[in-house]
Amino acid sequence: MSHNRLAACHGCPTRKQCGVLSRRKFLAAVAGAASSAPLAASTLHAPAVAGHCQEPVDLPLRLQPVLSYEIPKRREQTSYRQWGGLQTVEDLADEQERIGRELASLTGLVGTRVDMLPLAAVRSAEEAASVARGRHDATIIYGAGGSVRILEALTDVHKSTILFLRHRSGPTYLWYEIAHPRYLRKTVDQPGQGSMSWRDVVVDSQPQLAMRLRALHGLHNTLGKRVVAVGGASGWGAGGRSAPEVAARDWKLDIRTVSYEDLGSRIAAARADGARVRRCAAQARDYLRQPGVTLETAPEFLDKAFLLADIFHDLLDEAQTDAITINQCMGTIMKISETTACMPLSLLNDAGYMAFCESDFVVIPSGILARYISRQPMFFNDPTTPHDGVVTLAHCTAPRKMDGKTPEAVRVLTHFESDYGAAPKVEMRKGQRVTNLIPDFANKQWTGFEGEIVDAPFLPICRSQIDVSIEGSTEELLDKMKGFHWMTVYGSHLAEAQYALSKLGIGLSTLRPPALS
Repeated sequence: MSHNRLAACHGCPTRKQCGVLSRRKFLAAVAGAASSAPLAASTLHAPAVAGHCQEPVDLPLRLQPVLSYEIPKRREQTSYRQWGGLQTVEDLADEQERIGRELASLTGLVGTRVDMLPLAAVRSAEEAASVARGRHDATIIYGAGGSVRILEALTDVHKSTILFLRHRSGPTYLWYEIAHPRYLRKTVDQPGQGSMSWRDVVVDSQPQLAMRLRALHGLHNTLGKRVVAVGGASGWGAGGRSAPEVAARDWKLDIRTVSYEDLGSRIAAARADGARVRRCAAQARDYLRQPGVTLETAPEFLDKAFLLADIFHDLLDEAQTDAITINQCMGTIMKISETTACMPLSLLNDAGYMAFCESDFVVIPSGILARYISRQPMFFNDPTTPHDGVVTLAHCTAPRKMDGKTPEAVRVLTHFESDYGAAPKVEMRKGQRVTNLIPDFANKQWTGFEGEIVDAPFLPICRSQIDVSIEGSTEELLDKMKGFHWMTVYGSHLAEAQYALSKLGIGLSTLRPPALS
């Protein structure tokens, strides 16, 4: 699936056809005042900014709920009814009403975009097959009763399926008894229902159902994502040499290369446009006037960073996507742009887009997935050596709106290794819970753990830096670390990531509690 059909560019392929927005609107998108909007109204729905028409992309998950049931007819001296509390047409009407109430509240509980189709009720495999052919991305089967052929007909290999069962949340369901041995295992010991597993079964819990829908929404938006790769696609180290091919194979990423020759021509043309240069410089001045922002590098580096961000928006407009990455950002881009890519990437992430440094397609899929699951920007970072229950994570770019709404304080410094350009030191909040995802080079077995930010130091390393406590065994983390770059996001999202990855056959190992000393 290619995300060119998902673009919100409304038919305008170049910036000249887009209305120019005010500096105030642009700065509100990248680092404005704190918002009281709920999570579901995060920056993923931010409008296009600063004269550009491509908006952040957020596909809704189109969901088909289905009630499988059977109304028995009494027969003497033989078993005529299935297990379960749905036995009459009155029971059926009550259950449809109950499911309707739950579905009405489920969308808010999920917190991501879900388009809920009307509940279908089926009592034959033929009716089920007709529903399965509908235009939807995922199915929730309410397994009150009916034959296994109904459930099998509803389970489309091209669509995700969740089986919801009742124990005590309403009338007990038949499939609460036999989902595992009959539906998943086909009355033998080995799994037999394709990609369906016990992970796709939920008993009673609306929060567990919502968690799975968040994961499926994230996966739905990640698969097929189009990514602009300035300087081409890459992967860190010898293990990452095949990362672009792996990302295209496993995640169906549509990677569009923009050469540095092309970027250089665009920068030259932008610099020759006096009005554009003045507009971007004014945006930089407005940025510096915001609370919590201090400048500790040459102002012209920041001016050029805003101009480079504007050019990156051109690339997103033309590719009709909201994701970009920069290769060779430790050198090549500095000579061409006369600044660094650090600030432009930070600005794009704060405005609701996805912007990654280093073009490392080992970790970029985890950033896209984390973005859609959490509805927040992610911190692409270099890990250090975990020790004594803590690990330092650092990079010279980070979003300010790590929670998707509230800008953290920031010091605008030089990029550390080059001592050049403009790079943000974002003062991420102490005590904040974070999720850390660690992809492996082969994209087969990731590692993940949660922890808290215990410090935001100022060591002589990449500028944005945090010390994170390790919730689990440090030794186990050291044993399981693979790949290189990590992705860190505010909040607790391991369950969603683990469920989403399971749909692709990718494992996610979490950490056990530390052993007693």
